[in-house]
Amino acid sequence: MHAPDDSLASFAAVLAGELPGQWSSQYHPDREDNDHDELAVDVWDMDQVADAMAEYSLDHCAVLTRRVDGTRLFVMDRKGHDDGFLIAAMAPKDLPIEAFRDIREPDGIAVDADPFHAAKHVRLRLLPRYAQALAQVRDNASRLAAALADEQRVVMTWSGEDLVVAKPDRDDIARALTEYGFTFDTSRNVFVLSDGDSARVAASVRAAGHRLSELGVGVLLSRPTGRAALDITPAQRPAPPTPAPHRTR
Repeated sequence: MHAPDDSLASFAAVLAGELPGQWSSQYHPDREDNDHDELAVDVWDMDQVADAMAEYSLDHCAVLTRRVDGTRLFVMDRKGHDDGFLIAAMAPKDLPIEAFRDIREPDGIAVDADPFHAAKHVRLRLLPRYAQALAQVRDNASRLAAALADEQRVVMTWSGEDLVVAKPDRDDIARALTEYGFTFDTSRNVFVLSDGDSARVAASVRAAGHRLSELGVGVLLSRPTGRAALDITPAQRPAPPTPAPHRTR
């Protein structure tokens, strides 16, 4: 067990006070029920900090957190050296792993035991690299979200007297369509809702749309010029129509 006045804890506390903005420092001492592994997995580094964690056991560390946006910095001893510390940025937890693909890590830095000198290097070297990498990751995340939104959408289109939906990739979407009156046309590879009573069609579309929204899927109803729009505004959730016979794929 490291003493409460451990040099790493003191260094991190002073460093937090020297960085721009409001930062807090939390020391994680060596203890049997430590959370070091949970912290280490977020270290955004593939250089000297990652090498040090792979070569040496992590017996204690500190995490600095910027109050305004939750940016975190990881501080550990510089193993294999008489003194000094390693500081690395920590990846945010609120972004999908796929968004980090092909983005260069804002690798950490080695500093001496002077927290005032270290703060200058963090401000001029580490934080700018972190900001640049984070902006790229957030841009990737936005693109992924947009692509996902496009994929998770069912388009219902009029074809003659039928309302058709292209065969979805997801079985749960196919089941939702079938449950609310659509039948699968194997010759056209589409789900079809026959245009009979417009009120019944609107009820089926409302019910299917409600179920699809529960599955995280949007619905777009494409209406050709000259065809009256269906009244699919739900006053209340309609009871499902009689299901069509189930057809295997």
